[in-house]
This record gives sequence, C-alpha cells and structure tokens, in this order.
Amino acid sequence: MMDKEYSKYSKWMADSVIERKTDLTSYWAYEFGLTLDGILEVWRNTGEEKYFDYVKECMDTFVQPDGTIRGYDVKEYNIDHLNNGKTLLSIYQETHDENYKKALQLLRSQIEHHPRTKEGVFYHKAIYPEQIWLDGLYMGATFYAKYVSEFTKSMDEYNDIAKQFIIARKHTYDPKTGLLFHAYDDAREQPWANKETGCSKHFWSRSMGWYCMALVDTLEQLPDECEYKKEIIKILNETMEALLKVASPDSHVWYQVLDCPDRKGNYVEASGSSMIAYALFKGVRMGWLPEKMRDFAKKSYQGLLDEFISETPMGTICLNKICFVAGLGGKDTAAYGYRDGSFAYYISEPIVTNEPKGLGPFILAAAEFERL
Repeated sequence: MMDKEYSKYSKWMADSVIERKTDLTSYWAYEFGLTLDGILEVWRNTGEEKYFDYVKECMDTFVQPDGTIRGYDVKEYNIDHLNNGKTLLSIYQETHDENYKKALQLLRSQIEHHPRTKEGVFYHKAIYPEQIWLDGLYMGATFYAKYVSEFTKSMDEYNDIAKQFIIARKHTYDPKTGLLFHAYDDAREQPWANKETGCSKHFWSRSMGWYCMALVDTLEQLPDECEYKKEIIKILNETMEALLKVASPDSHVWYQVLDCPDRKGNYVEASGSSMIAYALFKGVRMGWLPEKMRDFAKKSYQGLLDEFISETPMGTICLNKICFVAGLGGKDTAAYGYRDGSFAYYISEPIVTNEPKGLGPFILAAAEFERL
C-alpha cells in the first residue's frame, strides 16, 4: 500500500485530511481540535510550514480580534469545549499574538467556575451534574495543565490537575480487570449508573483511549516536584498492563467494548485503538512505561494499518471502522434515544470512515511511531 512518496503515514493522513477539505471549522468542536493537534505534530516532525498555516487558518475562523471565540459560551460549562485550547496554545507559542492569549484566558476562566463533585473533580457538563466521564480528563485536565505550564507554573494548580486523574480512577476502576468504566455518577441517580458503585456498565475503548492520552500528555506538563506525579505514572503503568491483556491477540488493537471480544456485534475500533497506541509509544519514549512495551506498541501500530487504513484511487488514505459517537444519558428524544451504556448501545452507534475523533489520534500515533 505504501506509496513511494510517503514513507510516513502521519504526513500521508494529514495531507489526505487537507486534500479532502475535511470540515474542521463548522462549529467549536473538540474533535476538530483533536485532528488539528495531530496535524501540528506533523508540522513539528517535518518543519513544513504548510501544516502550521493550515491549523492557524482553521482556528482563525473562530478566534476574534478581542479574544472571543465563535460558538463558545463559558456559561455552558461543557468540559469538551476546553480541548481546542491546546491547539490555540500551540499557535500562541509560535506567534505570541495577543488575540490568542485573550482566547486562552477566556477558556481558562471556565475552569475557575466549572462545577465540581464534592471531591473536586469537574462535572463532565453542567447538564450532567455529579458525573465524571473518562473523556473529560483529556478535554479539561490536559488543557489546564498546558495552560499552567505556559502562564502560571502554580504547584497548587498542578496538584489540582493530578487529583482529577486519581479521583476519577478511584471511582471508575474495576479490580477484576484493571480497566476503567466509561463514567461515574456521584449521585447514583442516572439510569445507566450502578446504584451501589455509581459506575456505568461497560469498558468503552475510546473512553479509555481518552484517559490514556490525557495521562501521557498531562504527565509531560507536570514538574517532578509535583507530589502526585509518581502516582500518576503508576496509574499509567497499571492501566496499560490491563489494556494489553484485552487487545486482540491477532491484530493487537482494541475492541469497541474492551472485554467482550467474542460477543456478537463487537468489533475492533479505530479511534480507541489509535489513542491507546499513541499513549503506549509516548509513554515508552518519555520513560514512564517499560521498554518491553515498545514491541507491543509496534505491533499495535501495524494493526492500525492492517485493520483500518485503506488507500483511495486519488492517492489519499482513509481511516475506517470509527465509532461515530457514544455517550451516556441524554434525553429520550435525542437522535439515538436514551444512551443506557449497555453493550447493545455501544455497538449500535454508527461506524464511519474519516471522522475527526479517529483521524487525530491516528496521526498522533503515526507521528510517535515515526519518532522511533
């Protein structure tokens, strides 16, 4: 499949995203920033300015001269809406334009008043009170950490960030498997939540992928003086050990519902698999994960190529088998009905090609592989 012009899949996919005119600007969406972050890694690896220029052009459709952001409302208190701040921070670090700094300060102001559980973990959204979703650690905590590293370097804030991971894991951890449930309801009121534990029913691959990416990207920001850093590294190791046990023994990628490989309707899924592979590579490269995991990461990366990548007649590549969206709760009148967290629910969501929630993590995983 490899075109002689492309020795690197990260560049090939980034070029494919750009050539297809993938919509990354229609609204302020975390998945768009995720894909743009992947393209920024291609810029860092290659030094080709066209990738940075593309990302900046996309973000400039949102950020106004006064620092306001099209489509963003602080008072929604939606943790997902912080994710794109990471992209803005990269642009600010390169340009030092004040409008980006103002936009970053606006996003940071959400953290100041974002509702939290009684233990101090951010609600996933104000409309989802008392709920911790693994997804939210990637959306909120990682932006928070990068902002602190750039502007304040406050140890109290670093500790606040680290405790988000520790408390979220405490409530979502399954001692039988070492895996983490998708979400936790501190109030134990949601129909999807176990009345005793507060946990949702299953281990969803993408939610654990979000958590693993958040771990490695946040660890990169935490100073060694942070009293919780060693505990976060220990959590990363234990989480990866559990994930390696449930990977497909053939392709070394991961199933949509992690611990049900033989259950009818389950399938290997591209976005969660790409996220976990990225975190594996980065964890090994940074020295937080043991060197022995590098070989498994390489096998997982080959599995991404074999299971999910296809080439088009136009010379672009596609990423297939992406779960379009999945969540918990919501209204009975929502497009897909009430999301009850059952196995049947997770496998019922549409499976699509070239969706940004998969494209970004694949580019990030490929960029990490290529650093070898």
